[in-house]
Amino acid sequence: MLNKIVLDLETQKSFEEVGGFGKNHLLKVSVVGVYSYPSNKYQCFTEDQLYRLGEMLAEADQVIGFNIKNFDFQVLQPYLNYQLSDIPYLDILEEIEKLLGRRLKLDNLAQSTLGVGKSGDGLQALKFYKLGQIEELKKYCLDDVRITKDLYDYILRYEKCMYKDYFEMRELQMRFSEPMMRKPIARQAALF
Repeated sequence: MLNKIVLDLETQKSFEEVGGFGKNHLLKVSVVGVYSYPSNKYQCFTEDQLYRLGEMLAEADQVIGFNIKNFDFQVLQPYLNYQLSDIPYLDILEEIEKLLGRRLKLDNLAQSTLGVGKSGDGLQALKFYKLGQIEELKKYCLDDVRITKDLYDYILRYEKCMYKDYFEMRELQMRFSEPMMRKPIARQAALF
């Protein structure tokens, strides 16, 4: 079985706290939620557990997420001793943007395609962190992982997704190909 991982993370700081957009590497991780296809298991990692996540990602054949290239990977990179860009990834938002020429929100796609919406937003996640409500934060993050996984699975199976374009429901034809199996980064490094 391919070692695919669905990933989403929440941050400790807001864009305002780090001086605006373009400084994602300064936002700091509060929690990272993942779903592992081989183990069929959801997990959440706090900042002090990211070494375990790093090991998991180094062995992945593909990391799947929504806006992971331009957000999650940039926030997570300072915690790792290898480049996340070396791991094959599928960014659902990036694929949609290629097809439509614009971005859509995960909540729009989830409600239109799956009939379920997000349980909150990033501002709520920041509040959970600042109030020390870590269990609520983990639940929120894993809810986003579930939605992202379900959306990915739907597109993989039906080669389409739905979205609301103002007041009209539209269908977007999409196709995701399965990744290739690869050697884990740590083992690759040991070969040189």
